[in-house]
Amino acid sequence: MSRARWVAIGREPSPRLRAVLTTCSFLLPLALWALVSYVPWIWHPLMRIDSPGDVAWFKPGLLVERPAFAEENAKAVAAGGHAATGRPANPVFLPAPHEVGRAFWTAFTTPPILRGEPWLHQSLALSIKTIFWGFVISSLVGVPLGIVCGAYGPVSRLFEPVIDFVRYMPAPAFGALAVAVLGIYDAPKIAIIVLGTFFQQVLVIANTVRRHDPALVEAAQTLGARPGQLLLRVIVPSCLVDIYNDQRILLGWAWTYLIVAEVVGVSSGITFFINQQAKYRNFDNVYAAIIIIGVIGLTTDQALAFLGRQIFVWKDPRPTGIRNFFQRLFAGRDVLLFPDNDQPPTGS
Repeated sequence: MSRARWVAIGREPSPRLRAVLTTCSFLLPLALWALVSYVPWIWHPLMRIDSPGDVAWFKPGLLVERPAFAEENAKAVAAGGHAATGRPANPVFLPAPHEVGRAFWTAFTTPPILRGEPWLHQSLALSIKTIFWGFVISSLVGVPLGIVCGAYGPVSRLFEPVIDFVRYMPAPAFGALAVAVLGIYDAPKIAIIVLGTFFQQVLVIANTVRRHDPALVEAAQTLGARPGQLLLRVIVPSCLVDIYNDQRILLGWAWTYLIVAEVVGVSSGITFFINQQAKYRNFDNVYAAIIIIGVIGLTTDQALAFLGRQIFVWKDPRPTGIRNFFQRLFAGRDVLLFPDNDQPPTGS
């Protein structure tokens, strides 16, 4: 490929190149991690003791800083003893990729150290439940309010200034208040997710709705559409794809509040698992749990992107079974939601 095609603004790469670049975006960080983990002269600040020699406090497997290792060996040799042997190593908080990969299996199959502690899959299920209900509650209020604020100037002036003010207040600051009002279990955690996404949600969706095509509104008014019909039959359908994509992004914000939310009241979910594994110095399990969160988030986002391509047919005209289902579901209800190019638009 020529250099001009690489630097051309707004030009999408070919499907094959997209696949290669997507693969490289994951392989490059993994390669850097592997270099730091497996190549001794890049960054291995410690020594892992293989044989303690005549150094009294050295034990096999102990991690010692390199200056201390050299100093103790020098003392042992000067006293006529044997020097310790060891190999370069990274700190315990930086496990190698293969150790984290092994933890993906052992974290699910190894029982908790203390009786009563949840398994990893139980912690994940609780975290997903918290995210789900927090985002659903936020969306049930935030999406309609954002649409109305974006469509009607007086409503925007009434609600958006105070929402814009409150959104700068960090949601975790309301943790103590949420516990006092809602108790110490799941309710305050869900409330933190709601507070962390609701105010942003209203403003983002309102801004999306304001970008609707005014020509569509003028055409509908010419055909005699009433104000309610303009909102539900013209403005909302014309912005529906962008609102859907906004929700995908906002769902990612909800995940960023999860760790803070789960330490409110009684620690629970994947946050509890991560904190406990860190206390036990099982950092391979910590990394595995963090990566699992990323995998779940990315998988959810890609599943929603796929579903969006099936629902919004005008973005991709290729027929699919899922798309046909949605077309039959909404057939005759809203011509602007699933437009038919063979039929002229009709007014109300």
